[in-house]
Amino acid sequence: VQLQASGGGLVQPGGSLRLRCVASGSIFSINVMGWYRRAPGKLRELVATITSGGGTRYADSVKGRFTISRDNAKNTGYLQMNSLKPEDTAVYYCNADVIGIVPGNYWGQGTLVTVSS
Repeated sequence: VQLQASGGGLVQPGGSLRLRCVASGSIFSINVMGWYRRAPGKLRELVATITSGGGTRYADSVKGRFTISRDNAKNTGYLQMNSLKPEDTAVYYCNADVIGIVPGNYWGQGTLVTVSS
């Protein structure tokens, strides 16, 4: 199983980005998908998670600005990020609990988001 994250880049404060995470391989289903981030000099932190049924959870710092979603048929997750702030600058990682031939918890390679004027 591989997770491929994309969509990062440089954006001005107040701008938007949409991250995508595609899971591929021998996958029967995915339970929870999530996004985490690691800012320079800080520990990795949870950004948002979404269950297979659509239940969501967000870090307080992104509530009202970020929206997590997924397409179960495509094994793909998304993170819509609006009203971005410089403190959102980080490498963003996707994560998935996979049910498949080799079940387990998997991480993507990370995509860099830089919020700067």
